[in-house]
Amino acid sequence: MPNKLTQAAITFPQTLTEPRGFIANPFKEQVDFFRQKINLPSERWDDIWQAAHDKAFIVAGAMNADLVSDFRGAVDKAIHDGESLGEFRKRFDQIVSKNGWTGWTGEGSQAGRDWRTSIIYQTNLSTSYAAGRWAQLHDPDLIKMMPYLTYVHHDSRHPRPIHLSWNGFTAPRDHDFWKTHAVPNGWLCHCSIEAASEADYAAAKAAGKHEPPVGWDNLNPKTGEQVGIDKGFGYAPGASVNKPMKSFINQKLIKLDTPLRDALLKLLAPFL
Repeated sequence: MPNKLTQAAITFPQTLTEPRGFIANPFKEQVDFFRQKINLPSERWDDIWQAAHDKAFIVAGAMNADLVSDFRGAVDKAIHDGESLGEFRKRFDQIVSKNGWTGWTGEGSQAGRDWRTSIIYQTNLSTSYAAGRWAQLHDPDLIKMMPYLTYVHHDSRHPRPIHLSWNGFTAPRDHDFWKTHAVPNGWLCHCSIEAASEADYAAAKAAGKHEPPVGWDNLNPKTGEQVGIDKGFGYAPGASVNKPMKSFINQKLIKLDTPLRDALLKLLAPFL
């Protein structure tokens, strides 16, 4: 089994829905972000951690290069061509069959397969979208006109109280909040970050929204992330694309203390 979590221990949530906005409007910065990644094998979902996802593409448990490459192509089609979750699931089934992939988390039931495909699809689309938006928001000309950022909460169907408490928070781009709270901040998080002007900042200041809520940077001991952020989501997608690969290894964001160590080192050698 590629994952230490046994199949019997898994309870699959309700099937995830297609992320709004990511399908209908794929854009250059989003596509470019995804295509600059390198393919890496992995044993567990946390072999690659936080900002290292800016540089590496993985599917947890996919340890064969051809398998990872096939999944990479399927996700690229979903992003670039705006393919639906249903279309991605068909590709997933074909890839699993072609490569003889077994032992993957979710295998063995329709609910498990639907959950796993949703996770792969939604996470890659949402983070690539966020990274593309990050690039747009940090265009030098835009920064001159709108030097602030605003946190916007969107999910009215299943609002997360902590995320909702961040709604309308407006601050300079170098505020520490954006280093960890630039969306998405968890599974199925639909929040966004928008550029804000001096007038927007003045309005937020008048409303007491120029400082994040007290305790925003407290850590959740169960996840190691700040409160309100799901495990592994405490980073700004796209903010680290220009960092050298070696820095991610030095920070242990790409773990080499796994059975895949030699394969990873070989793959990463040209980038070190």
